[in-house]
Amino acid sequence: MVTRTDAQPPAQHAADSHDLIRVHGARENNLKDVSIEIPKRRLTVFTGVSGSGKSSLVFATIAAESQRMINETYSAFVQGFMPTLSRPEVDVLEGLTTAIIVDQQRMGADPRSTVGTATDVNAMLRILFSRLGRPHIGAPSAFAFNVPSVRASGAITVERGDRKAVKATFTRTGGMCTRCEGRGTVSDIDLTQLFDDSKSLLEGAITVPGYKVDGWWTVGIFTESGFLDPDKPIREYTKQELHDLLYKEPVKVKVNGVNLTYEGLVLKVQKSFLSKDREALQPHIRAFVDRAVTFTECPECEGTRLSEAARSSRIGGVSIADACRMQISDLAEWVRGLDEPSVAPLLATLAHSLDSFVEIGLGYLSLERPAGTLSGGEAQRVKMIRHLGSSLTDVTYVFDEPTIGLHPHDIRRMNDLLLRLRDKGNTVLVVEHKPETILIADHVVDLGPGAGTAGGTVCFEGTVEGLRASGTITGRHFDDRASLKETVRTPTGALEIRGATAHNLRDVDVDVPLGVLTVVTGVAGSGKSSLVHGSIPAGAGVVSIDQSAIRGSRRSNPATYTGLLDPIRKAFAKANGVKPGLFSANSEGACPACNGAGVVYTDLAMMAGVASTCEDCEGKRFQPSVLEHLFGGRDISEVLAMSVTEAEAFFGEGEARTPAAHRILGRLADVGLGYLSLGQPLTTLSGGERQRLKLATHMSEKGGVYVLDEPTTGLHLADVEQLLGLLDRLVDSGKSVIVIEHHQAVMAHADWIIDLGPGAGHDGGRVVFEGTPADLVAARSTLTGEHLAEYVGA
Repeated sequence: MVTRTDAQPPAQHAADSHDLIRVHGARENNLKDVSIEIPKRRLTVFTGVSGSGKSSLVFATIAAESQRMINETYSAFVQGFMPTLSRPEVDVLEGLTTAIIVDQQRMGADPRSTVGTATDVNAMLRILFSRLGRPHIGAPSAFAFNVPSVRASGAITVERGDRKAVKATFTRTGGMCTRCEGRGTVSDIDLTQLFDDSKSLLEGAITVPGYKVDGWWTVGIFTESGFLDPDKPIREYTKQELHDLLYKEPVKVKVNGVNLTYEGLVLKVQKSFLSKDREALQPHIRAFVDRAVTFTECPECEGTRLSEAARSSRIGGVSIADACRMQISDLAEWVRGLDEPSVAPLLATLAHSLDSFVEIGLGYLSLERPAGTLSGGEAQRVKMIRHLGSSLTDVTYVFDEPTIGLHPHDIRRMNDLLLRLRDKGNTVLVVEHKPETILIADHVVDLGPGAGTAGGTVCFEGTVEGLRASGTITGRHFDDRASLKETVRTPTGALEIRGATAHNLRDVDVDVPLGVLTVVTGVAGSGKSSLVHGSIPAGAGVVSIDQSAIRGSRRSNPATYTGLLDPIRKAFAKANGVKPGLFSANSEGACPACNGAGVVYTDLAMMAGVASTCEDCEGKRFQPSVLEHLFGGRDISEVLAMSVTEAEAFFGEGEARTPAAHRILGRLADVGLGYLSLGQPLTTLSGGERQRLKLATHMSEKGGVYVLDEPTTGLHLADVEQLLGLLDRLVDSGKSVIVIEHHQAVMAHADWIIDLGPGAGHDGGRVVFEGTPADLVAARSTLTGEHLAEYVGA
């Protein structure tokens, strides 16, 4: 050992000085020249009201630039296959590290995508069964429900020396069930919903959405194919003609000199609608599919998606189908019980992956669960699993409200995971509203002060204690605790649920009181959604508002989504004596240069595309002649630039009074979206804003019972108060409101609580408490009771 003689501390190495992420002049979306410094290898939480600019700063600026710079290290050829990311609107970004984004985007909703295939656990199970399964049936692909079996034979010519034709055969054993093609369900199509047999093709007999009489891509190919008589009513078709209309295999035909493929209508519908996930379809097509198609469990594979051979191979009496049906916590136990030295590394990795599911609170899922049915919170936690055992350090992990869909009991486990990622030497950035997660932060950045144009600035930066004393909206509401109601409403009736067995429910009998605010609680996976969405009788006048994402292009905005644009267009048309279509940027009134988009997109192949404001309409989206038509002294582009609050006043009185528009604007203001501009693209809205937009749209529907699935998702502490006021107004107007919720403020505010549990998966599915919140706190008999008592300080 060399002893130091000087007492000077060693000088810091230059490489250790980069311990901050510096952001200067960020202007993405509503950010107003934001400049901040974020400490590396620490946990930083970003707070602020919904729409204040948190996601714009974290995702659209820091994470987006990090990913863009990594993509640029690949060759131009590889970049051509990657999503093109434009450079964010920011002056300086320094000290970035590789960003791993764990967001709430729903997982791929392909009908063959399951929890197992999305997390690579199925791949490991397939290898395990191909090595240990008896009887041995083949390679791992023999256990894959995405791989069909293939057989081929014929002559091949090998170009080597003397060319010889060689007889060859090729076989590949796949695990796909031949009947349902690996989907687990088979579909029966109601032919009466496809066509009206009293009409001919030229009279519009085909009633499938998108099949117009003048559409030569759709109906034209049937009329010109030569197989059918376009003037004969379908009920007069011969057996052969009917078969050709519905089931004819694909065949090449010439229509108006163009080579096209003709195939039967049923095959077309199966390809274009049924091969896609139902949730990914447009609403009118989804309604058609619900009307015309019934899905039943495949009788051949019993819903397992696998061929008979794949189901016959077993390890200790357990087939791969049985393993995928097990609850993951049970499957982890089964894997640990296997003692086979030849596959020891595989068993260790598989056990670690399954244990990660349990640790993150998803042990109640099964591997065969379709990925499209996971909630946003569940999908986010499934994505986290692959990062838990990662050996990477000095990475920036970016989380978008990781506590969504989590019971207070599970939030503690999530906090431990975030701290574990940080302690490995990573920078952890979290966008979050829950005080329990804000409390563990090393550094807090509070954006605001308001939402939309009233936000986009940094109101506070520092420690949690500093935030409490800061006087910002988050600081003032940080220690807010809703108190239990002194008196609760009396129910006017009850919605009876008897013998509910959906998913993990165990023959549940429960009376849901009507005319009051009922909250259904329980840990994630206890059966709340199964009880409310799966067991409430159809036709009970129920308006259900779930967490499914709003789908919209950059042309969609709050005015088009809520139907507000219709009365506005009609009012403009009536006042000016012209057609309503002129006042639509997607129709006749669109600026011809940018097709009504307001911007011109220049695609630069593998480089990031450039969006520049249209020079003809200056971003207004309409033809100049349309903007000459005024209503109440404003043109249509000025109206779309208004905020909801401004527009509510504008259409409420004076010469611009339009009751139909005013009603819709009132509902948007009710749910706290008064700051949104009517023409803001839906793609720029935050998660909380989208959910409230959906709530405002559904509030007009006729129905006595409203079912809300976690309406506090993405809501700031201050916004939760406004939501409770809205729920009270709904109940006081004579509606019954049933809320699935984990937020203690909503539980405390309820008139009646139904608590499911005691655990998740097969440990849940029972009603463990029914009564008032005060009784639940007094009893403290369930996990929910304990956390609610702690929350209200009882």
